[in-house]
Amino acid sequence: MKPQQLSRKKLRWFRIIALSIPVLILLLAEGLLRLFNYGHDTSLFIRYPDDNNYWVINKYASEKYFTDTANATKGNIEPFKVVKAKNTFRIFVLGESTTAGYPYLHNGSFHRWLQYRLMHTYPDVNFEVVNVSLTAVNSYTVLDFGKQVVNYQPDAVLIYTGHNEYYGALGIGSTSHIANNRFLVQTLLSLKELRLVQMANNIIGSFKPVSSKPDQRDNLMERMAKQQSISYHSEAYRAGVTQFKDNMTELCRFMQDKKIPVFLSTLVSNEKDLKPFISDTSDTSANLQYAQASDSYQAGKYRQAKQEFVRAKELDLLRFRAPEAMNDIITGMAKQFGNVHLVNARAVFEQHSPKGILGNETLLEHVHPNLYGYALLSEAFYQSLENAKLIKARADHEMSLTELLSRMPVTKVDSLYGAYTIMMLKAGWPFNQPIPANFKRSDDISAQLAGALSVNRISWLDAMDQLFKYCMKTGDKKTALKAVEAVMLEKPQNTTYPIYAGRLSFEMGDSNGAAFYFKKAYQLDPSFANTQTMYLVFLKSDQPAKATPYIDSAIRQHPSDIELVNLKAIVGEIIRLKNTTEKKAYMQIAADYHAIGADEAAVKYKQQ
Repeated sequence: MKPQQLSRKKLRWFRIIALSIPVLILLLAEGLLRLFNYGHDTSLFIRYPDDNNYWVINKYASEKYFTDTANATKGNIEPFKVVKAKNTFRIFVLGESTTAGYPYLHNGSFHRWLQYRLMHTYPDVNFEVVNVSLTAVNSYTVLDFGKQVVNYQPDAVLIYTGHNEYYGALGIGSTSHIANNRFLVQTLLSLKELRLVQMANNIIGSFKPVSSKPDQRDNLMERMAKQQSISYHSEAYRAGVTQFKDNMTELCRFMQDKKIPVFLSTLVSNEKDLKPFISDTSDTSANLQYAQASDSYQAGKYRQAKQEFVRAKELDLLRFRAPEAMNDIITGMAKQFGNVHLVNARAVFEQHSPKGILGNETLLEHVHPNLYGYALLSEAFYQSLENAKLIKARADHEMSLTELLSRMPVTKVDSLYGAYTIMMLKAGWPFNQPIPANFKRSDDISAQLAGALSVNRISWLDAMDQLFKYCMKTGDKKTALKAVEAVMLEKPQNTTYPIYAGRLSFEMGDSNGAAFYFKKAYQLDPSFANTQTMYLVFLKSDQPAKATPYIDSAIRQHPSDIELVNLKAIVGEIIRLKNTTEKKAYMQIAADYHAIGADEAAVKYKQQ
């Protein structure tokens, strides 16, 4: 008897079912792993645990880019509202360690300089400047993060990236390198979002010998750099340039399709005051070029010296500084895509550097700016934003770069912390500059706090709190105000800090500053108490017309309050009397101000 053969239709269904079973098993396993919270969600943003009305960067967002998650870096905690408020200009910032503000972080970062300047220039606009930059990543991460931020209603995206293309995560010469094929890399990145793949990685990692794991005593630069010699125009060199160009082209095209304005910056690095890290011994070596450049500089041949310094950087085999090809690509992106605005940070740094040659005047070591340098980087982005005319508001007061440098709330604690961090960085590879034997930290409060901060004994917020309390105790209200302003930039959604800043400003005789900060508190929380504060600060600074709208707002909140109705009448009388020059009018104005508790304004008219 012949065996019964399946029909073609049944055979087809049999094959479909046979192929579907493993897929269904994998989907079931993936679902169970997610149900029991195994592994990590690698989305860029999650709901802020402290307040679900805000988004915040996910601390696990970086893990899929690093082959060893021990090296994965974390971003800043910068919450922004889930429901974008009216009159909000939302900016996302993408990049690497320089973009994150290393070594100062917090208010040393260029985006905080920019945020401070924008909010003072346009006080009626709510600026959300959200930095999603990470240390030790490159254009792969920037591309991936960029594709995600478009879902969160950006008005502009700022990008500063390119130095980590060789040794950042997935870089050509890094320990996290996977392949030179972009399709393969992006496929693997997508797969790493699956909990099954995360579990497989964890299982494989558990069998690795201890000797193969990164030595945490080494700095991150040393842990990430695998191929430490990459010759100029070698295959690996060209692969890095191509990788950067392809990733940035894809990102800029994606942003253009989404109609998102992009501000893409040229790169800066130390030319004059940093010898090549690794040089060969040829007649055209990096070291030889650097020596020739130094001689030319000493001889006053500055144009020639600059060319030779740049050439020495290009020939440096250890590629922690982006080659000139990266800046050529960045400039080309602005020409190729209509939505891409060129931010020429390189030109701004050259304008503020002796003889137009970049060195220690603006940079701490190879690529990270000092505080002055970060101010210059913010200046480059600010000017580009202004030229683009995206902000639909009238400037209340145009803050110059000089004024920004004077007013920016970066404390001595921040400055010293950055100096200590760089000193410790340079003690390791590839700088290998021992800490000076005669180094001794001073004993003042800023040095003490910076020292504790640099060895992770306290947090930055703790340092600012202790600095504020010390300054208030010693009567140094100017520094106390800087500490409060600093934390206000760190936590812009908190009403406590603008109220403190407003009070300190008023006590120091800065009524405009007081009004600015009290208004920030009012915008965050238009409560009756904050409404009262607004009209009182204007009355005490003799600006009754500006107080009137807030008195009206208070009456709408408490319509049966007779004292508020009487206050409005008295303020109306003050406004009328201010238009006269009679002596008795001044006496009445003084009496009216005294009657409503604004003796600070009354004094002005008693003396006339």
